[in-house]
Amino acid sequence: MVLSTARAISAAPTGRFAAFSFVDQITQIQGVTRVCGRYTIPANIEYFPASLIAEAIGQLAAWVGMSTLGFSHRPVAALAGDTKVFSLPKPGDTLELIVEIESCDVESILYRGHALVNGSLVLELADTVGSMLDIHDFDDPAALAADFAQLSTTGRAVGAFTGVPRPDLTDMSVSTPEYLQAQLAVPAEAAFFEDHFPRRPVFPATLLLDAQLQLAARVVASAAGGTATRLTRITNVKVRAFTAPGALLVLSAQLAPPGPDDLEPYMVKVTAQADGKTIAGAKMYFAPAGDIA
Repeated sequence: MVLSTARAISAAPTGRFAAFSFVDQITQIQGVTRVCGRYTIPANIEYFPASLIAEAIGQLAAWVGMSTLGFSHRPVAALAGDTKVFSLPKPGDTLELIVEIESCDVESILYRGHALVNGSLVLELADTVGSMLDIHDFDDPAALAADFAQLSTTGRAVGAFTGVPRPDLTDMSVSTPEYLQAQLAVPAEAAFFEDHFPRRPVFPATLLLDAQLQLAARVVASAAGGTATRLTRITNVKVRAFTAPGALLVLSAQLAPPGPDDLEPYMVKVTAQADGKTIAGAKMYFAPAGDIA
């Protein structure tokens, strides 16, 4: 089913359906197996991390999953087996989003997807699983159904997103050139909590991933000795718990040998802890800038 290509002409106010929403329009739905959409990065923001591209793909999958289940459940956490980063879009670019859904029920949604800019692949997700929970705990089902109806018809106007703050990291004394540890102060208040989620504010896992990436990039910069590097892949992303507003997390990034089949020369294991318990982890791979097509 190809949906309307008409576009809304006025941006929504910052807040619900604006502060942390990364689908402007759903352009095609093929049953519960394939969905296409688009999102334009506002031209006036300074910071749009790669993790938000993955967030856009995940949100597109979530919209179809929620609508399929009659807005009774929604995915609120994800395990991502493999994320490949090919390039980074810039403010003003439009992401073309495509999601292939392998299964969806009240327990979980399994999908893969990718994002393109002007026909060129920028990011690809594979083996991604979102756990489904009761939607009433997080948002108003009727409001979500209305949002979905708008996305599936006129869409919403671009430019509502005003950006997110850069991670508030404070280095800790336990560190070496191959290992860094830092505290992440999660804001007690932020506009994105109005979208994520209205009834139960949760620090977005993709913003946590971006903070972990900042730490990992510093470890790789030290190991590369001045050679410019870029992120190529993130694997084994696991988020085990929700992070509430105002939480203080301890992040770590440890340089580790890549596997025998890995093309990248640098691999960093990242973790996040709350109250001494590990709540998230991933492996991040880096290569010299320009390498690994």
